[in-house]
Amino acid sequence: MSTATKTFVPVAKASDLADGAMKGFKVSGHEILVARVADKYYAADSVCPHMGANLSQGTLEGTILTCPRHASRFDLIDGRVIRWTDWTGIKAKVSKMFRPPRPIVIYTTRVDGDNVLVEI
Repeated sequence: MSTATKTFVPVAKASDLADGAMKGFKVSGHEILVARVADKYYAADSVCPHMGANLSQGTLEGTILTCPRHASRFDLIDGRVIRWTDWTGIKAKVSKMFRPPRPIVIYTTRVDGDNVLVEI
């Protein structure tokens, strides 16, 4: 059984991300978004676990990321689901049966000079 070693990979320039901004990147076969909130950098899978939308095209309010497709909301601090969808009633219940809520994958970040690195 092989154990993959994680390593920090440069993904973005810190100076390229304004406070409250996020951007998508393809890194080592992963679709990742990097966000800057109050001079902290967060990284997460950019593919929504609900319906596969590109989360980097969503909106960001503080550390809360909203999916552009069905308004699923996630916290970039820990990946937890804030809201699985903006659907209501029977549509929401059926959706949760077929695609139960799942958090987004969060990656550890660090800044080295002007480089934002993500642990992959």
